[in-house]
Amino acid sequence: MPALNAMIPGIYKHSRCRNNVYPRCDVRRYPVPDESVFWSQPYPDYQPPVYESDVLAGKDWADLDVDDPNFKVRWNQLDGKVSRVSFIGEYEVRDGYPMNLFGRTGLRGRGLLGRWGPNHAADPVVTKWKRDAAGEPVVNETTGRRILQMCAIERHDCGEWAIPGGMVDPGETVSTTLKREFLEEAMASADGVATDQVEQFFTGGREIYKGYVDDPRNTDNAWMETVAVNFHDGDGSVVGRFDLAAGDDAAKVRWMDVDGGVKLYASHASIVRRVADWHDAHW
Repeated sequence: MPALNAMIPGIYKHSRCRNNVYPRCDVRRYPVPDESVFWSQPYPDYQPPVYESDVLAGKDWADLDVDDPNFKVRWNQLDGKVSRVSFIGEYEVRDGYPMNLFGRTGLRGRGLLGRWGPNHAADPVVTKWKRDAAGEPVVNETTGRRILQMCAIERHDCGEWAIPGGMVDPGETVSTTLKREFLEEAMASADGVATDQVEQFFTGGREIYKGYVDDPRNTDNAWMETVAVNFHDGDGSVVGRFDLAAGDDAAKVRWMDVDGGVKLYASHASIVRRVADWHDAHW
């Protein structure tokens, strides 16, 4: 999997949002070969279908149609409480539609995404050291490095394991989203005492990644971006000692061993590898 620091427009070619059927529907994307991904490359036959899920209709978290006279928008800037600013840079707007900075996806419209242009998420990568029955860190026999565990959820929509992240609400700080999403998706049964003890844990954290996500929901006019922050429970005394419980947005939740064979949703495996490298953990 490409390193996340290689996700640069004009260099990185997204793949999970090309040449497949769009999630949760039967709409097939228009084929986009590698040599035709970037907008700078001519593709005169490019005729992608337009798709927007019915789930967007009437939702307060979703934009109106671009051609709706009530949709007044300020691209590439803070638009009221909604940030239209991309972490990557300024994006082009063609005929009123924002264009994916990373190129063609084979689909126009918003698909399942609520916002035109960048849709901002926050991903809390919560980790601890794997320990044996005596409480000692477990070391991989081959690499000689300690084994890191991350809190992972199984997504309802696709069945893939993922970081328990979510969308940043309008006007909400990223730090608030990170804590909220973890508590909602991974510690649904936590009582008030548990929540209070976890509060302090989420005041720290190290930013691991901020940018584009090669997400299967991306389209030519709407795409995912995220801020991923690592919260590490070094001695397992905070979140590590509470039972994980899946919330409404997760089918299952567990502590997952981190290594090079981990299979995760979208670009999440690359994010987790960065965390492992930072902690000099086994990969």
